[in-house]
Amino acid sequence: MANWKVIGGIAAGVFILGGIGSAMEDKDSTTSNDAGTAATSAATPTATVGATASASPDDKAAGPSTKADVEKKAVPEFVGMGLQSAQDAAQEAGFYGLASHDSLGRGRMQAFDRNWKVCSQSVAAGRTVSTDTELDFGAVKLDETCPAKDRTAPTAAGGKMPDFKGQSVKAARAALDSGTSITVADASADDRFVLIESNWKVCTQTPKAGTGLNGQPVEFGAVKFGEPCP
Repeated sequence: MANWKVIGGIAAGVFILGGIGSAMEDKDSTTSNDAGTAATSAATPTATVGATASASPDDKAAGPSTKADVEKKAVPEFVGMGLQSAQDAAQEAGFYGLASHDSLGRGRMQAFDRNWKVCSQSVAAGRTVSTDTELDFGAVKLDETCPAKDRTAPTAAGGKMPDFKGQSVKAARAALDSGTSITVADASADDRFVLIESNWKVCTQTPKAGTGLNGQPVEFGAVKFGEPCP
């Protein structure tokens, strides 16, 4: 009887081990199947919702217009006003494209608009134009007299040296080719430095007016505006 108990115990142990092995195989199989499914899912790209959606005609039509509508208005009278006041009035009337220049042709910048007054305007008062039209004001400083007509520096048209006497050194320089070698000296006996060229006027020039320009250097003798040429 003892032998049968031993045999029975051994058989039961084999049965239990077999069950455990089968369970482990089932678990390994399940894990393997899960891993295969995950790998297959990773290898297959998924579509993104809306990735290929195109804009509808309504979306395109809702975009901003390329050009703003502009009005047409009569241009006010600005001559005689201070430059700053004229600019403010122009903007109140709907004109925002504004520029200004030196009516005396000296090429000065209107750094402080309140120190200048309007002598001319590029669009005559009362004329009806689009509000995107640029208005250019000719101006002089408050203590200066407006010229009868805006002055402009002579040009080197035709390759000839203009007569720059009485013109500002700045305007004379601008009229010549940008590559021209130019020397400016104080024409008085004071031997001053010519720093702000728009404040100096030409008294002498070399070469003389009418000479053909072929790249030769240019020399100016100048004094400050308000001073007599020697």
